[in-house]
Amino acid sequence: MTKSFIALLLLPLAGCVSFGAKPPKSLLTLSPASTVAVGAKRTAAAGQTVTILTPSTSAAVIAPRIPVYEHGTAVAYVKEAVWVDVPARLFQKLLSETVAARNGTIVLDLRQYTTDPGLRVQGSLPMFGIDADHMQAVVTYDAIIARGTGLETRRFESRVPVGVIDAVNAGAALNRAANNVAAEVADWIKGQG
Repeated sequence: MTKSFIALLLLPLAGCVSFGAKPPKSLLTLSPASTVAVGAKRTAAAGQTVTILTPSTSAAVIAPRIPVYEHGTAVAYVKEAVWVDVPARLFQKLLSETVAARNGTIVLDLRQYTTDPGLRVQGSLPMFGIDADHMQAVVTYDAIIARGTGLETRRFESRVPVGVIDAVNAGAALNRAANNVAAEVADWIKGQG
């Protein structure tokens, strides 16, 4: 067989080969409304730090996509809306920055946890997506504060209207809802001191 004949035989297979999905035009992230000032110095006595753990999530929120809930039983994803990381880690980072900025607290992550865990905040993120029936971005966070003396739980939720369900509008509305929840959690944590 000649090389040109082999090339003709392989030509139909060229359309079947793919090296991954087409990347989105841009990736989404969460940006905190409150941030720690550059050069801010903080100190904390033993037990006065806060450790915020990455929340657990429902199956629909595990993927780095924006789920859209319809009629209470159907879940789809917003086309071309992809987070830079999974929503649980993005929310944990946003919450950590918000608590540090609003409360003036030293906030540790899991890698620093053994240094001085102080007040531990963990929880779950059962809803982090779009409620298509009500055209709202919804962030629900079930928080647990753990300290040596016991546990306390509280549910936080924010709903922000979204006019169009697309990557830009859904991402912006979820960012606002996540910041609303983070501010409420920060105030709750401050009241625990």
